Amino acid sequence: MSFNPVIVVYVLVLGIIWTLYIALRKRIEARNRATKAAAAEASLLEPASLHPKIDPIKCLGCGACVRVCPEGDILGMINGKAELIEPSHCIGHGACKESCPSDAITLVFGTERRGVDIPNVQPDFQTNVPGIFIAGELGGMGLIRNAIEQGRQAIETVRRLDRHRSSNGYDVIIVGAGPAGFSASLAAMQHKLRFLTIEQDSFGGTVAHFPRGKLVMTAPATLPLFGKLNFKEVSKEELLRVWTNVARKTGLKINYGEQVETITRSGSEFEIRTTRAAYRTSTVLLAIGRRGTPRKLEVDGEEQAKVVYRLIDPQQYKQRHVLVVGGGDSALEAASSIAEQPGTTVTLSHRSEAFSRAKAKNRERVDTAEKSGDLNVLLQSRVKKIGRDDVEIEQHGRQIRIKNDAIIVCAGGILPTAFLKSIGIEVETKYGTA
Repeated sequence: MSFNPVIVVYVLVLGIIWTLYIALRKRIEARNRATKAAAAEASLLEPASLHPKIDPIKCLGCGACVRVCPEGDILGMINGKAELIEPSHCIGHGACKESCPSDAITLVFGTERRGVDIPNVQPDFQTNVPGIFIAGELGGMGLIRNAIEQGRQAIETVRRLDRHRSSNGYDVIIVGAGPAGFSASLAAMQHKLRFLTIEQDSFGGTVAHFPRGKLVMTAPATLPLFGKLNFKEVSKEELLRVWTNVARKTGLKINYGEQVETITRSGSEFEIRTTRAAYRTSTVLLAIGRRGTPRKLEVDGEEQAKVVYRLIDPQQYKQRHVLVVGGGDSALEAASSIAEQPGTTVTLSHRSEAFSRAKAKNRERVDTAEKSGDLNVLLQSRVKKIGRDDVEIEQHGRQIRIKNDAIIVCAGGILPTAFLKSIGIEVETKYGTA
């Protein structure tokens, strides 16, 4: 019996390729298992926001979701199926769902252990109150690119509505000038809608209050009337500069320093009362953040001027004793950036046992600062009392008193539930549901 040498070589080559493929796959799977185990050991299994929930029955094991994720090793293949291996790093891009050929991925908020309050918003961004829309962070979309896209899409829906238009009112009033509100305003201008944009603070919304030099945005986005923003990672200042130039070139006008007090239905329209005036409009787009009302510590001494709820410029804390409270990205960024200032003594207090809501690069930055002695980290601790020149912290049942000149509380914000309910918008607590 003779063998065709070409076939023999072909079979050998296939065998070698297959062997190498299996070995590589096993190595990658072992790495994924180790990554997931390390996340579990560090108590980093709680996603901070919108994240994928994978149905293992529907999953084909093609790995498309793993390859498309812009944030890196959030997903990994284990036993031939996709799994979340670093859940706390996920920031809700949603690219994994779009890439899945078998519809095995659902994007959800919260987990079985940790609920997230989310307003009732339909796929077209309209709430349960007809004519009132929500886009951006308030609806759970904190990612800048997604917020920009939601603002644009919400206006697309608004302009197609067959609603009564009064001669002295607006087609839409946009509340908020952050990423979603800015994009929505440009879209309203593009479609020649009669619109008004109201912002209680300054241009850029939440982005404007990021620390100086903070890097933002991890994917390109498209602004109406402008086109594509090809940033992958850009400083807060550069992003705001580009947005400001866009606003100037398009002639966009925004009412700054004006806060909405009430929204009530008046016939087929809405009446919006603010700190300055009253307006009538056919529709309303709420593009406000979830952090409008900062979460407070509720302890004695918190009313002092030295207690603030966001970091603007780390340099203002040179030569001072500073306490940062919180365990999310904003807290870790604030603590590590202040620790880099000359002569500062910085303490970071967090009530949990791990920084499960923060990105890996921020946790690494804090670890480096702690190891170098530039930062004192107190996990499982709580502020008990704030004095004029000191602060009392409890950790593991013992009281710690440290010198203090300034306190930055980065404990997130309180969802404006009362305001939403006063309008009639339903708010639901999501426990791992869409």
